[in-house]
Amino acid sequence: MLLGVASACVPDLFPDEVQRVRWQVLLSAGYGIALAVGPWMGGWLTENVGWRYVFYINLPVALAALLMVWVYFPHIVHHEGMVAGGRSIDWMGALLLLLAMGGLLGAAEYSQLHGFANFRALGLWVGTSVLTYGFFRHQYHTAAPIVPPEILDNQGARKLMLLGMLTGLTMFMLIFYTPLLLQGSFGQSPHQAGVVMTPLLVFITVGSIVNSRLLPRLQRAERLIAWGQMGTMLSCLALTQVDATTPNALLMAVFALCGSSLGFQLPNLSLQIMAVAGRSHMGVASALAQSTRMIGSMVGVGVASVLVNSFYERQIAAAVARYQIGDAQLVALLSSPQLLIRQQDQDAMLALARGLGQDPEPLLEAARQGLVSGTHAAFLLCALIAGISVLVSWRLPHYSIRRQSQLDA
Repeated sequence: MLLGVASACVPDLFPDEVQRVRWQVLLSAGYGIALAVGPWMGGWLTENVGWRYVFYINLPVALAALLMVWVYFPHIVHHEGMVAGGRSIDWMGALLLLLAMGGLLGAAEYSQLHGFANFRALGLWVGTSVLTYGFFRHQYHTAAPIVPPEILDNQGARKLMLLGMLTGLTMFMLIFYTPLLLQGSFGQSPHQAGVVMTPLLVFITVGSIVNSRLLPRLQRAERLIAWGQMGTMLSCLALTQVDATTPNALLMAVFALCGSSLGFQLPNLSLQIMAVAGRSHMGVASALAQSTRMIGSMVGVGVASVLVNSFYERQIAAAVARYQIGDAQLVALLSSPQLLIRQQDQDAMLALARGLGQDPEPLLEAARQGLVSGTHAAFLLCALIAGISVLVSWRLPHYSIRRQSQLDA
């Protein structure tokens, strides 16, 4: 909700197109800086204070943000969607959307634990699909739709919403599973993993700034999204080749390329969907850009979890058969890749294996290799999705931004 509303406020506060680009880039830059500080601070707090403080730290930040909005944010009310009797909220649509989003979150979470082929997981996905269909169908038959049918019928808007989902899918697959790879398979501490990943998030800001300088100078500015997707594809392909011997400097360079590529995508997705939606629907279009990204992130984390666990379980099953391990407790400890980052689980596994006369090191190495194989498969999937996104983004409607002098002429 916060991301969608923050992005939707930009076109209301800055109707001038050139100013809107600058502030949209500033919003993306702030988002990138926050993402950069977060992993580093989270790793430091986890190591030195305790994991609960990762949540406590949000309280003063939220309080400061609330005061800033309360004091400085202008009060803007739109009346374009008002209908007879003054009712301008589609409550039924809101309920269907809430249920669909809750179903999507539940389906993604359940699929992570039990796989997509599980009967209940399939039921959750089917139910979510029915609710989603019901929501969109309702938007065509209500007086005050949450998502106007004009946007849903716009081919360019549909492509941009699809790109938002695909971008969110790849972005959050990288953000969620790269730390697990660095800590679990490569033996880095939470703080070290946060430092190595910092370029991925800092360079979102750098890419956004470069993007803002290029936008007014290009006749086919819509191609910037395709350029960003190409960079994402190359960086994801590079990540499929990393291992424990890869220098941190090289890892950071790959993450910098990936972050810069995202910087070319995130602000442009919002700007271009606002352009195709038109002035009267800019707020809705901007919120859609954020919402579709969040939907993609939920699906992406679920897909990546199933993929990583599948490769991991296959590697562990081979190791269990090779070393003829019959102890159910030891097999249970080995069954999750979280073993590689939970010290208490590792200690229990080491003690149990040695008590059974089993060398634990080959088992840990099999777990590490299983995690590496799974995350490499997830990165390869990200590269494939980025390649599909390139094809979609290459056929976006024409988009360009005129300079202020042209607007004043």
